[in-house]
Amino acid sequence: MTSLPETVAEPEPVSANPQRVMRKRGFLGWFVIAALLAVVVLAAVGVVLVHRAGPILKGRVVETLSTRFNSRVELDSLDVSVLKGLEVSGRGLRIFAPDDVVAAGATRPLISVEEFSFHTGLRGLFLKPMQVGTVYVSALEIRIPPRSVREAAAPGQHHAGKIKIVVQHFLCERSHLVIENGNPAKDPKRFALDRIEMWNIGGETPWRYDATLVNAIPRGDIHATGDFGPWIDESPGDSTVNGHYIFDHADLSTIHGIAGTLSSVGDFRGQINRIVVTGLTQTPDFSLDTANRPMPLAASFGAIVDGTTGDTYLGPVQAVLRNTHIDCDGSVVNIRGHGHVIDLDVDVPEGNLPDEGLLQDLLGLAVKTRPVYLTAQITAHAKLHIRPGKESVTQKLSVKGNFALRNIHFTNPQVQDKVDGLSLRAQGLPKEAKPGAPDVTSRMTGVFDLNAGRIRFDRLHYMLPGADLQLTGLYSLDGEQFDFHGKVRTDAKVSQMVASKWKQWLLKPVDPFFHKDGAGAEIPIRITGTRSEPKVGLDHHPIQQPDH
Repeated sequence: MTSLPETVAEPEPVSANPQRVMRKRGFLGWFVIAALLAVVVLAAVGVVLVHRAGPILKGRVVETLSTRFNSRVELDSLDVSVLKGLEVSGRGLRIFAPDDVVAAGATRPLISVEEFSFHTGLRGLFLKPMQVGTVYVSALEIRIPPRSVREAAAPGQHHAGKIKIVVQHFLCERSHLVIENGNPAKDPKRFALDRIEMWNIGGETPWRYDATLVNAIPRGDIHATGDFGPWIDESPGDSTVNGHYIFDHADLSTIHGIAGTLSSVGDFRGQINRIVVTGLTQTPDFSLDTANRPMPLAASFGAIVDGTTGDTYLGPVQAVLRNTHIDCDGSVVNIRGHGHVIDLDVDVPEGNLPDEGLLQDLLGLAVKTRPVYLTAQITAHAKLHIRPGKESVTQKLSVKGNFALRNIHFTNPQVQDKVDGLSLRAQGLPKEAKPGAPDVTSRMTGVFDLNAGRIRFDRLHYMLPGADLQLTGLYSLDGEQFDFHGKVRTDAKVSQMVASKWKQWLLKPVDPFFHKDGAGAEIPIRITGTRSEPKVGLDHHPIQQPDH
């Protein structure tokens, strides 16, 4: 009997091993559980971060600012989101002056911010100091206390703390700078700042800035770049500022009484309470409302500006009105509730060229008469005063001074003929005193007082060949009226100033009555009328003139 072969048992597949299956399933389970736990932990950490980040960051903001400005800091609210790193926004930030300055009377916040925001990585919570790229600020107001309050403050204690946030870039829109004044006679200075960018804020190094200032009067934008600081906590007015500015397309018509478009560039340096400014201005169409005749006006200037009061001290200023050079210095001082008082010492120096120092430039700017009543070369010295008020500049303007005119020529032919005839008669040449006679060369000196659109002349001395006139009188800037009284001294006698022989014979007996102090004749004279109808004649009620 044949025996069957033995059956060989096949090895069991691995998957069929229950222990191994259980071990693998256990590993996967633990992995899933661990992952779930990690998610839960991270979620819990996130929740904690969301709840804790706000107070942490608020504390850092307050401590950093309190340390930096050595003062009390208040922050109404701070919101934090961690979905995309740290997104932070705050409202109602107030930074006060140092405690001693507050005690001296500066109770309003030094810096107020309506809203601010910034973004940084989550790891910033664990870094000290936290690095922030850009802080965006809206509705910032900086209020610098009066110098008197700052000087009266007793030294206070330093606020203990650390700088826990470092800002690289600061961008602000809609801000204001208010500089208070301890003098009750002066208004605080207010500046609207359309946009400010600052870099490297903090520490004891200057802050680089780029700012656009909205200038109210004259209306226009001033773009300035430079360095500011370091900020001095106890006396912000002593903080250093320097830079370069561009003031373009300024509308001078926002100043009642003048018009034109001004452009200016320059540099400044110093402290807020004493800024030294140098610059150039161009106004191609400068005009006054008394004449409304645009003229080119250019100037180079130096000035010292007290940024805490707005008072400006000018000098030297070198201007050119068309062809006439003008030098001046003076001040612009703020008067509380009224505006500014402007006081200038003005010189029109004698020109080295024939067309320098032209009276027609000055008259053309101020007088409506076209062409101007007379042309001449001029030298002058005057004190100019513009009082505060809402009236036109030309109504607020007063000028007192003296002048000298050379090469005078009257643009009205009737007047020039009368002057030429007077000169010829005064020389004893009456037959040549006819219309169209050659123009004579004349000159004039005098003292004047311009006020309310009228010029009063005193000690007006007009010299021409054969005659010497001494006058006083009034002249209106509109050219419509003038009234002068005085006397004319001539080389010729009265009888020698008439062409007719029989008139000469009739007048000889009166020659002794007009002969005086070596002059052939001294005759009272009056010049009145308007630009279109001048009248020259004897003054039957002469005013006694002082001897010179």
